Amino acid sequence: MSVDGWNTVLVLGGTRSGKSEFAESLVTDAPVVRYLATAPEGDPEDTEWATRLAAHRARRPGSWTTEETAAEPRRLADVLASAEPNETLLVDDLGGWVTVLLDPDHQPADDVATIAELAEAVRTCSARVVLVSPEVGLSLVPTTPLGRAFTDALGAANRAVADACDAVALVVAGQPVWLKPVATATTLPAAPATTTAPAAPATANAPVVASLGDAEPTPDVQLPDVLTHTPPVVPNQEPGNPWAAPTMALPMVATGLVIQPGMELPMPDEYAGPQAVDRLATLDVPGAGLGVLDRVVGFAAATQGTSTPQAWGSVRVLLLHGDHAGGASAGTVAGESARRAAQARAGRGALARLAAESGASLQVVDTPAAAPMEDQPALSAEQVESALRYGWRLAEQAADAGVQLLVLGACGAGTEATAAAVLAATAGAEPPAVLGRVITDSGEIDDAAWMIRCAAVRDALHRTRRSSRGAKDILAELGGGDVAVATGVLLGATARRVPVLLDGPVGVAAAMVSRDLAGQARHWCLLADHGGHPAVRLAADVLGLTPLLDLRLDLGEGANALVALPLLRSVLALAAALPVHPSLGGDESLGGVEEPGPAPDEPEPDFTEPDFAEPEPAGPGPASTGADEQPASGWRAG
Repeated sequence: MSVDGWNTVLVLGGTRSGKSEFAESLVTDAPVVRYLATAPEGDPEDTEWATRLAAHRARRPGSWTTEETAAEPRRLADVLASAEPNETLLVDDLGGWVTVLLDPDHQPADDVATIAELAEAVRTCSARVVLVSPEVGLSLVPTTPLGRAFTDALGAANRAVADACDAVALVVAGQPVWLKPVATATTLPAAPATTTAPAAPATANAPVVASLGDAEPTPDVQLPDVLTHTPPVVPNQEPGNPWAAPTMALPMVATGLVIQPGMELPMPDEYAGPQAVDRLATLDVPGAGLGVLDRVVGFAAATQGTSTPQAWGSVRVLLLHGDHAGGASAGTVAGESARRAAQARAGRGALARLAAESGASLQVVDTPAAAPMEDQPALSAEQVESALRYGWRLAEQAADAGVQLLVLGACGAGTEATAAAVLAATAGAEPPAVLGRVITDSGEIDDAAWMIRCAAVRDALHRTRRSSRGAKDILAELGGGDVAVATGVLLGATARRVPVLLDGPVGVAAAMVSRDLAGQARHWCLLADHGGHPAVRLAADVLGLTPLLDLRLDLGEGANALVALPLLRSVLALAAALPVHPSLGGDESLGGVEEPGPAPDEPEPDFTEPDFAEPEPAGPGPASTGADEQPASGWRAG
């Protein structure tokens, strides 16, 4: 290839810009070239189109071979994946490929997944590859739905493939401009996903602690690429398990992931959930069945992509610790939240003990303290960006470790008032209606502290009355560090298809904010119990999350969810193990397994008492640190 140091190149350009000729010039030194033609033949009576195709064919040397991929769009990724290191491939072009992809004959299809497969094939291809594609970002928005669908799909394909390629060139009037040149790759080496800086080793009896300090923004800091395209196989994640599979390529820049409104993240399987609930009606279940807990089965089935979901084995609790200054924290004891966080680190307290009982790992994350929202923004814009990316990275680390369920909890002064402010900004709630009563350590109601909190929220909303109500603006003005990190966790978990069990005001506030960034995130959330909290009740109603239970527990964010977790696991295990009812064709002998009879010449016993073995823990608990949980790097803004 004439561009030294590159293995894959994307050539962009407008109509008649000379992009194809330039792409062909890049492979002139190759002895043999496999030309992958993606465009359909078109209407036989369209002589102008036939002339174009003939001109393309006439330019190809006789040593080149031509392969047509228009019959099946997915075949292009297969060809790239199977190419040998000594081969040179020229793909011309992605516009024709997208045209075939959107053709009704190939629908219904998951276009986003197909584009992601193509980008992954380019990224891992061992051959030299040059791809040609029309640039649609400089043109007007089409006036027809079909035109807009084509523009959106081709734009997404260009972004994904450009991210996967070593180099990108834009051809304008026959003149190439390198958008991703050699110098960029030599000065900015690719960092592995979820890279962490060296830290002091965790003790054997303490859970993992991720520290997010209040460091000043550092413009020259290079954040790692947090989008993992090929996660390693871990012991509790079998190859091909779709639970934590990577998804589409998202916008990337030199400083890391770009989290922006309108991201297209995956949705749970829309068919598996209803199929799993319908399957429950066929099982040999005594009585009236599982009641409202059949929603757990439907949720697990949709997020796992199967009508027979399994109980979550590996569970991780993320405890976000961050205080809010000012009137939001009125009525709280100074240093109480820090004591709770230290207690969890040491493996003590309600949350740590419940996590140990459930076999769940516990990760404590210190988030930046929020400034008084009634006087000034809670966080700077740079801190919000870094907190979102950090939360995404936490979800990435969990997915790479084989975690099948995240439990989101928080401990911090002022979280209730902050959630009320976020709900007022996103759902138009009245702060007094969503602010719970303030209960002192002695069990008394502190109405004075409640009024101070209401005043703080009122003043913060008045201060920001002319501010934008965008997701990042709400996080900066009102949300604070814990809500921002929680929002990043929800988005990252959605991208990696990891469900999240919410518990408390911080989690639901983050879910409300995440709607404007990626509306798919709420479909990966499950709310076990509202805990009697008015903010959680309202947010659940707005988000369409029906609490499964009404226990009115108040053990702290995260702990309430862990109380319900064994019940949810039991329901999933029961639904997966029970046989079909005999009246519907099921086997009378316990699902087709013959019961062993008495041994020969031995009297048959009157009854048999089964042996019950102690259950194996599902994963490393707070009292131990698994190999997949290393201390996370310190957080810095910017």
